[in-house]
Amino acid sequence: MSDNLYALFQERFHEHLSRPFIETEQGEVFKYQDVERESARLARLLASLGVKKGDRVAVQVDKTPQALFLYLACLRAGFIYLPLNTGYQPAELEYFLSDAQPSAVVVRPEGAETMRGLAAKQDVAHVETLDASGGGSLMDNAREVEAEFDTVEVSGDELAAILYTSGTTGRPKGAMITHRNLASNALALHEYWGWREGDVLLHALPIFHVHGLFVACHCALLNVSTMLFLRRFEARKVIERLPRATVMMGVPTFYTRLLAEPDFDKTVCANMRLFISGSAPLLEQTFHEFRERTGHTILERYGMTETGMNCSNPLDGERVAGTVGFPLPGVEVRVVDDEDKAVATGEPGNLQVRGDNVFAGYWCMPDKTAEEFTEDGFFRTGDIAAIDKHGYVSIVGRAKDMVISGGYNVYPKEIELEIDALDGVAESAVIGLPHPDYGEAVAAVVVPAGKPAPTEEQIIDALHGKLAGYKIPKRVFVQDDLPRNAMGKVQKNALRERYDDTFKA
Repeated sequence: MSDNLYALFQERFHEHLSRPFIETEQGEVFKYQDVERESARLARLLASLGVKKGDRVAVQVDKTPQALFLYLACLRAGFIYLPLNTGYQPAELEYFLSDAQPSAVVVRPEGAETMRGLAAKQDVAHVETLDASGGGSLMDNAREVEAEFDTVEVSGDELAAILYTSGTTGRPKGAMITHRNLASNALALHEYWGWREGDVLLHALPIFHVHGLFVACHCALLNVSTMLFLRRFEARKVIERLPRATVMMGVPTFYTRLLAEPDFDKTVCANMRLFISGSAPLLEQTFHEFRERTGHTILERYGMTETGMNCSNPLDGERVAGTVGFPLPGVEVRVVDDEDKAVATGEPGNLQVRGDNVFAGYWCMPDKTAEEFTEDGFFRTGDIAAIDKHGYVSIVGRAKDMVISGGYNVYPKEIELEIDALDGVAESAVIGLPHPDYGEAVAAVVVPAGKPAPTEEQIIDALHGKLAGYKIPKRVFVQDDLPRNAMGKVQKNALRERYDDTFKA
């Protein structure tokens, strides 16, 4: 029997094809029969262009039902789906194309000319368009194709997707995600979060990363649920739709913005069964304020690109503020010292994870892959955690110095390389600072190479077009030198302490 993830979804919905799958904010309704038909057409179209099983399909488009059908088509045909953040700039895209070597790229029409130029350099044969209304060359061509396609047999170890995550060296790494990784995680979450007949998911997340594409959509597909599909999070639109939903997934920023709305209360949330938070730490203040205002206790969980979800607070049982709960069924976690020896209960250490959810490694980086796994098969997450006497896991820090801003992972080194290359800059240090909306905001501390020193505005302006918007510092501070320890390492903790109040009211 095939381990194709699409076949697993197909098993669940094949008797419910008339059930609504997506309702857009414009009121369009797409049913599960549309999933079958459109994914078949898109799979057949791409195959007719010469895309073969195991080939990569890179996609940088707006959030639409058609974009989700394209993802499912790639699963169905055994293609490897490569979602790209819509904020990525040409220099970033050029790297992804050169590294992944896709056979086809699908892009927004406004980015088509740039993408065609980049694709030509990398011998990418096909560039198709998909716009914010679900139109473009991709769907135009698919309409001419027969709506039948036999789901391709794949083994669980074959790749379903590659998701790029920036590295501490500044070079993004392609995390190779298999059909088994995705299926095991989806099944565990569907059971652990108690999905039931009639659940309706309010979906306001992007669909170019794990949270929105895998966690949210896969649970809905397994449950044959309807998704209320918003292109982006807007508090008013969410509040309008919550009375019709039962489940919502969001980043902490979603919940702080909802709490800022005066009419967000228990009445609005009366039909809701579950609010889930992830992608960044949820402040205890938000946790308690949300419960007081709505009567609902947010369920916080923990995952990462390379592993999907690892831990979750319980559906039934105490959800503890400041923790990410227990390991999911089938997932092992441990906290160890730098020698990979277990630490005492409650003591912080390096968090490691093992299970069918853990990725296959980094694309074309065998040495990096080997470095990130222990001899007994645990993945080194790079997070610092502690496990208390009751088994609750708390993430207490990040060994790899990552900033999480609005739910997006930002790696300082990538930004520092761009800043250091600017005229008038001797060196820089990028840090995350507490921010009431984003959780953390990206900030840079710059040492000038001479006088006059570049201004904050000049540095920020110079980064536009080189980095995705969420990576560009919200503030730049210029100072004569960077604090260092006896070994010469920049003391970013000292910088964080100095500028800690920057975004506080």
